Amino acid sequence: MMDVNQFKGHEQVVYLHDKETGLKAFIAVHDTTLGPAAGGCRMWNYDNEIDALNDVLRLSRGMSHKNAIAGLKLGGGKAVIMGNSRTDKTEALFRSFGRMIDRLDGKYISAEDVGISVEDMEIAAEETQYVAGLTKGAHASGDPSPFTATGVFLGIKAAVKYKLGKESLEGLTIAVQGVGHVGYYLCRHLHAAGARLLVSDINQDALSRVQQEFGAEIIDLNMILSVEADVLSPCALGAIINDDTIDVIKAKIIAGAANNQLARDDHGQALMDRGILYAPDYVINAGGIINVAAETRGAYDINWVNAKVENIYDSLMTIFGRSVAENRSTSRIADEWAHEIIQAARARK
Repeated sequence: MMDVNQFKGHEQVVYLHDKETGLKAFIAVHDTTLGPAAGGCRMWNYDNEIDALNDVLRLSRGMSHKNAIAGLKLGGGKAVIMGNSRTDKTEALFRSFGRMIDRLDGKYISAEDVGISVEDMEIAAEETQYVAGLTKGAHASGDPSPFTATGVFLGIKAAVKYKLGKESLEGLTIAVQGVGHVGYYLCRHLHAAGARLLVSDINQDALSRVQQEFGAEIIDLNMILSVEADVLSPCALGAIINDDTIDVIKAKIIAGAANNQLARDDHGQALMDRGILYAPDYVINAGGIINVAAETRGAYDINWVNAKVENIYDSLMTIFGRSVAENRSTSRIADEWAHEIIQAARARK
């Protein structure tokens, strides 16, 4: 079923279909007030086009908010390709995707997301200049996942400081749902900081890797949300905070890299009512798009990137403080803050 509430100020939604390559995809441009819409491309085996459309609409809106609070001169956009990322990828498919991005003439800039590798985007980049997160090119910086993970790590430290009053993660138990690109790098940070790791993933190789390297304990996929932990860090797909899961979560903090963790906007308030501190996903996971934004500035500057990523800590502390002072959910505070930034920019125009 189509959720019409997902259409919240979107400027443009494009359906892409190339019969020759089998490409079926959506590109959603939510808002370009701050600059060209930027956001990663996701490849997922959606059940149908409606599910894919719902996802791209939610993801693109989140990118507008993410880029605004991160202080980037970028709007919000996203792309989703329908298909199995393990079996359906071809060079021709990504070339077709690149050509279709190019037809938008710079209104949307793509990068990697779930199911998409740097190598995939480099194929698309042979057909268009509107791709970032590459390893080749004058301003290329490679996979943005490590920067996303660093931002999430800093965000977890902010949440632990605010909620638990602890400066260190030493001895804390952190449950990480999803140990792909971002989840792996996050586990490395957490292990180095002395945290005990509980992990789950559908990929057994990824689980074995973090188990061997970081001593992580593997938890059943169906149990990771309800384990006893200080922090739950969702780093897989979205909508994991919903009517069925909120009451089983035992962690006092939710802080992870996954996009659209709340199935509905009001679930942020439900978490607050249960005394759970939620780090709004698009604030804590902005490290990757910050790194991508650096590529679009004309001259890649790692110091600029690091300063922006480090500011995630301060942004979250501001949101946490306002949430308590105003007795409103952190998700609501973040949404309104992003909206204020975009509205101010629109007024200046």
